[in-house]
Amino acid sequence: MVKIISRQSLGIQPVYDIGVEKDHNFLISDGLIASNCFNKSHSTAYAYVTYQTAYLKANYPVEYMTALLTASSDSQEKIEKYRENCQKLNIDVEPPDINRSQKDFTPIKEKILFGLSAVRNLGENAIENILKARQEAGGKFESLADFCSRVDLRIVNRRALETLIYCGAFDQINDNRHQLIEYLDIVIPWAQKRNKEKESGQLNIFDALLENIENKNDNEVVFDQAPNLPSVADYSLDEKLKLEKEHLGFYVSEHPLNHILKKAHVLSPVNLNELETQNSRKLISVVVMINSVKKITTREGKPMAFVGLEDTTAQVEGILFPSAYPRVQEVLSVESPLIMWGKVQKNKDEDKIQLIIEDAEPVEKVKLVMINLSIQEAMNVDRQTTLKALLQNRNGEKNTGKIPVLATIGKGKNRQIVRFGSHYWVQNEYSTIQDLTKAGFSAEAQPLS
Repeated sequence: MVKIISRQSLGIQPVYDIGVEKDHNFLISDGLIASNCFNKSHSTAYAYVTYQTAYLKANYPVEYMTALLTASSDSQEKIEKYRENCQKLNIDVEPPDINRSQKDFTPIKEKILFGLSAVRNLGENAIENILKARQEAGGKFESLADFCSRVDLRIVNRRALETLIYCGAFDQINDNRHQLIEYLDIVIPWAQKRNKEKESGQLNIFDALLENIENKNDNEVVFDQAPNLPSVADYSLDEKLKLEKEHLGFYVSEHPLNHILKKAHVLSPVNLNELETQNSRKLISVVVMINSVKKITTREGKPMAFVGLEDTTAQVEGILFPSAYPRVQEVLSVESPLIMWGKVQKNKDEDKIQLIIEDAEPVEKVKLVMINLSIQEAMNVDRQTTLKALLQNRNGEKNTGKIPVLATIGKGKNRQIVRFGSHYWVQNEYSTIQDLTKAGFSAEAQPLS
């Protein structure tokens, strides 16, 4: 802290950092100039808030993260950031639920329930209408038809309904999202007609009979006249997650990389949140999804690109220089998981970590070389030397091999699988297998998946 010994109004002046020798703001005792000085009460207040925040995060992490998510419900970027923080704290953020979600995010034991205020295309009036219908007009919604007949479809419009379905809000009622989307063409006109007749008091005899049945048994709601659901197969997992992100802005039910992480473990991938700890000279691999591509042209007229990458732990920017662009450009539009090879670049000026991409390939196309060894072969020094030399010959210059090599040793219950280090990985699986076969080894190429 500094002590202000004199002050003088200078009108409107540019603001400079502490220590800049120009006439403005405050004069410090050593003759230098200071700006934006905090007085003691201001500094104390900041310190106190910092202490409170740290205490709450350490002792009430679920409630703390719930509050952060609620306060940021109008910013998809911040929500995704805080959801990543929740993952690091082992806190699950459950998808929206039309029967349980409130306007704000809600802490439930060790989990957080997604708030309706963070769902796209769902305005404040629509949220209030849904909550009012759920609280005052019969409790939980039993079906999409029940929902459409109880909310005001002039407020909760088709676009809002589609978003709720795509983001999984109806999954606890019916998890076939494709079926519900197709059902909208039928159920919306039915619900509009039904509500119009109710408002005008012109219920037909069947509706009147239905009302009598409902009044006799409040716990059982019957929808005899609701149209039948169409018979359609659900979206595939990849389609479901793609639509989820398209309409919500991010994946909420699960990440498309989750189901391949165990298989991809053989590639020794690095998580994106671990890039900062990696040696910038070392070639590493990451398993990622591409979420954005910005193509540009250099002064020399060569194409390059800035690529948004994400995995289950973080999002980073990848740089694709002209030298690597021809090798990678074909997979830039691929929406399936990719394995990328590259080196970490630490931009100190912008305090940012980037990945310099050198190559990429869809995970489903990745091959590996499997060598079958008997126990005798594995223990034979001459065979070990032959195998080592053969693999190193196919590794390429400066350890550029990208195809993993594994060996199975023994048979039956005693069989063990060994993964060779990356300096024994090869560049071409087919030529490697030919060499191995000629040398008397049993080997084959296998897909990673």
